[in-house]
Amino acid sequence: MSDDIILDVQNVTKQFPGITALSDVSIQFKRGEIHGLCGENGAGKSTLMKILAGVYPYGTYDGTVLYEGQELKLINSSIQQARAQGIAIVYQELTLVPDMTVGENVFLGKEKTENGVINWSKTYSETQKILNHYKLDVNPRDVVKHLGVGKMQMVEIAKALSESAKILILDEPTSALTEAEIDKLMEILRSLKEKGITCIYISHKLEEFFRITDSITVLRDGKTVTTQPTRDLSLEKLVKYMVGREMKERFPPRMRKPDGLLFEVQNLKAVDPEEPSKKILNGVSFDLRKGEILGIAGLMGSGRTELVTTIFGEYGRITDGKISLEGKEIKIGSAKEALQYGISLVPEDRKKQGLVLMQTILNNLSLPNLHNFSTTWRINKNQELKSCMQQVKNLSIKISNIENKVDSLSGGNQQKVVIGKWLMTVPKVLIMDDPTRGVDVGAKYEIYKLMNELAEKGVSIIMISSELEEVLGMSDRVMVMHEGQSNGTLDISEATQEKIMALATGIA
Repeated sequence: MSDDIILDVQNVTKQFPGITALSDVSIQFKRGEIHGLCGENGAGKSTLMKILAGVYPYGTYDGTVLYEGQELKLINSSIQQARAQGIAIVYQELTLVPDMTVGENVFLGKEKTENGVINWSKTYSETQKILNHYKLDVNPRDVVKHLGVGKMQMVEIAKALSESAKILILDEPTSALTEAEIDKLMEILRSLKEKGITCIYISHKLEEFFRITDSITVLRDGKTVTTQPTRDLSLEKLVKYMVGREMKERFPPRMRKPDGLLFEVQNLKAVDPEEPSKKILNGVSFDLRKGEILGIAGLMGSGRTELVTTIFGEYGRITDGKISLEGKEIKIGSAKEALQYGISLVPEDRKKQGLVLMQTILNNLSLPNLHNFSTTWRINKNQELKSCMQQVKNLSIKISNIENKVDSLSGGNQQKVVIGKWLMTVPKVLIMDDPTRGVDVGAKYEIYKLMNELAEKGVSIIMISSELEEVLGMSDRVMVMHEGQSNGTLDISEATQEKIMALATGIA
């Protein structure tokens, strides 16, 4: 192995019962490079990273991993062993303790002690040194729960680098960041590269690879498709390698014809139920036609998610305004009442709010629909199974067994389960909050097709998205929010990224 190769994955195969997650995968990672790793959900990216980070220890896979010329054998306490050897991972779901300070989180499990007592002065001074060294703009004494998501991400990186990491794995690091926070993260990664640290960068936002990486490896169906310098690739080539075919268009053609007012929100105002002095909505108005997809755009913090969770009866306390369905004013005080009116919500965070991860695919699909399968005394298991299997078929959810736990599925298939369970409620209004977040390009297209089909059948969809291209590609009209207010609605024929941003920033 040449000196510039720090990590050499050779013919690695990893199997689970009934599934081959990795098949003869070989990749070389160079010292001090930013190496992109991409592929559809289920391609094997996470499995490979878990092998490198010690989650799947030596002996549970076939093949060889060489690290600095020596075979990597992570056996006992393998995650700690990986960190001790200089391999650290920052997961998409942050693993910080919110009530602890930055310094406490950075040295959690490896506290700075003297005579059995934590030396707090040393803890915070050492944390400050790490933050300064890697140009991370965070105060070591700040309590984590008071930080924004961008700064939490910096704390995760500081924690990973606190043991002098030589390899840093970042799994979907920008999924919840604003544009400004993404710019800062890119700056930090360039700084790490200058210090000789190898970064393995995983993302579904393909544009980011061309912005930050030196080379890209594509996995498909658990196999290595190609590794190439980023400069030799284009977005079209990358998508073709990922899905195994050319995708000539990112968004399916629209055939729907919205007709007739179905749902209306007028001058809606709401406060945080736990802090009534805190306004979360300050005058939101929009209407929704039958069979229409209404996009809701706005910067992070503009009140988009607060709006839809309030409409669904699960967050804000309404202080003014009204909500009307089919010409009649309605009052929604809970999710149960929303469902009774025919309003369903696909939430922003599928793992925390959309799924019960330790339950089966069957149970997740049937959970909001049990009244359809139950009599006074019991659930009709045959009817439940039949209905759920039909939904799996309708949405092309890739499963080996409906009784498997839902966390065994790829991200795209998990998202389809979330959508599927709410479609079984037969909604009139389907609210989708960032429906393709953390979903690969192929699965995105399938979700877009599904949304179009639903709209063509008369289902009205409210879609929040942080990606302006998605808003423009899928919406019939776009309502833009700014500081808890609706700041204008654009017909798709006149909507542009510039006009949306002008409304979102309050310029227009």
